[in-house]
Amino acid sequence: MRIIIFLFFVLLSFTYAFSQEDKTEKLDEIILSSNRIEVSFSENSRTIQVITNTDIQNSTANTVADLLQQFTGVDIRRRGVDGMQSDLYIRGGSFEQTLVLIDGIKTENPQTGHHTMNMMIPIENIERIEIIKGPAARIYGQNAFTGAINIVTKKNVKTQLKGELSYGSYHTGSVAVTGGLNLKNSAHFVHVSRNSSEGYRYNTDFVNNNIFIKSKFNTSSTPIDIIATFMDRKFGANGFYASPKAKDQYEETQSSLIGVSTNLIKNDFIFKPKLYWKRGQDMYEFIRGKPEIYRNLHITNKIGGEFNTTYNSKIGITGFGVDIARVFISSNNLGDHERTMITGFLEHRFQLFDHKFDMTPGVALTYYSDFDFQAFPGIDLGYQFNDKFKIYGNMGYTYRIPTYTDLYYSSPTTIGNENLKPEEALSEEIGGKFTADSFTVNAALFYRDSKDLIDYVKEREEDKWKAENLAQVTTKGFETEVQYRFWTASFQQKLNIGYTFLEEDIMDQDVSFSRYSLNSIKHQFTANFDSQFLKYLRQNLAFRFVERPDGTSYTVVDFKLTAMYKELELSGMFNNIFNTEYTETNLVPMPKSNVLFILKYTFK
Repeated sequence: MRIIIFLFFVLLSFTYAFSQEDKTEKLDEIILSSNRIEVSFSENSRTIQVITNTDIQNSTANTVADLLQQFTGVDIRRRGVDGMQSDLYIRGGSFEQTLVLIDGIKTENPQTGHHTMNMMIPIENIERIEIIKGPAARIYGQNAFTGAINIVTKKNVKTQLKGELSYGSYHTGSVAVTGGLNLKNSAHFVHVSRNSSEGYRYNTDFVNNNIFIKSKFNTSSTPIDIIATFMDRKFGANGFYASPKAKDQYEETQSSLIGVSTNLIKNDFIFKPKLYWKRGQDMYEFIRGKPEIYRNLHITNKIGGEFNTTYNSKIGITGFGVDIARVFISSNNLGDHERTMITGFLEHRFQLFDHKFDMTPGVALTYYSDFDFQAFPGIDLGYQFNDKFKIYGNMGYTYRIPTYTDLYYSSPTTIGNENLKPEEALSEEIGGKFTADSFTVNAALFYRDSKDLIDYVKEREEDKWKAENLAQVTTKGFETEVQYRFWTASFQQKLNIGYTFLEEDIMDQDVSFSRYSLNSIKHQFTANFDSQFLKYLRQNLAFRFVERPDGTSYTVVDFKLTAMYKELELSGMFNNIFNTEYTETNLVPMPKSNVLFILKYTFK
């Protein structure tokens, strides 16, 4: 740990030595929509990473799942390609413990965290992505146990039409149309796409249909935003679940969201009401085309509303509000259930010593109709030494209630437990941010003490696995990211380097057999070089190395080359160019070297 701290200060010193005139667009003034209190990126006292629209468009990724893999501290474990099925982890933990939001609307699935990534909309519709690392229950409530991902959809709509065609390895192809219409007092954005593939191995074919609509009305005064999404996926799931030997599994999922929101400003108050409806559907067959052998069908609905308020006064900014939602599930396996969720929050941001020191204490109070009342306090602290360097720290309690799969699942090998308690943790973090003219450095040390984690255990080998609150885990880690920006001729070059170290310890458990395994990242190294040297040609190189606690490791390198001429753009994506053999989860082998060509044309 001393070596890590030493390296942190070396990196800070290094940035002083190499600063130069900045010609790049800065993130400092971005108002983070992931915060309930409106705070700019530079003033925030948490570890938040922003992936800009430029980062997204220039990356080697074609889906959000592929994109998030390129950023340190985020662990995406894919089963297959093109975002068909993947699990999201932030700083260890489990795939159940990370929350995804779209324009601040929570999209968790009460059935299982395996569906968290189902709501990842196509990247053409995204303005930026905010990665919030560390405890976020005080801000978002349930499920933000280890962090959260907030996807901010595009706001500035241009009147244009963009067409896209792609084709590549394994007969993978797509057709997409994206259109914008900017009228006098309204703006509209529509995206429709279809992706399909024969699959890179037996029973990994898929068809993916996407629709995204966003409209803004009354744009000249008080805007009303409406978003609607629908995603339909059908895919062969060779070895995705159960045993890797289960080669004939099949799944169909649907995810949809409708949300309405606005901002009302009156004197020193800002009111942010939201209404939304989220629906999910999951159909699973153990043997494809033979539902009589084993078939699950789950349908979930969530109807909710938020009313958040901020008040600016002489003593700082106060944020308060309430989030009320009703959740329903209808399932042939899990049964029919419903719950009411009510979360109230209060926090205040103080700024002292000529605005150099900021302190934001707060608390979230949560009621679940099928669980006990919970209170989750926390605090953020920060000190801005100058316009370049800031240190910060935060701590807070966080929690996750069991999913309906944890509570009620029944199969030939596994049973749920309706008496489970919520998982809880106390998380702490200390970090620093340094921003020079051409360098940005972020680094943080973090610690999480978790209890009542849900484990699947049994006393005899022939028994079924049963969910129990047994596991207690401590997580320690270090994370740093360095970005270096420079110019060659009139073209900007950008180099991102990130490193994460995680160490998780599970306490002794008095059980004969335990399924709980700590297989998060131990060492993770990411690097991305976005460059352009010629007027009509741009390239991006992405590198990632992962080592897990069991000693397995892999290195994957992707490359993208883009040729541009006026409204025409042709890209070649070359994935896993060194033909690495590796798996990310459940012993599902990932594709070897493959290529995808993408043609885009914009009609203005």
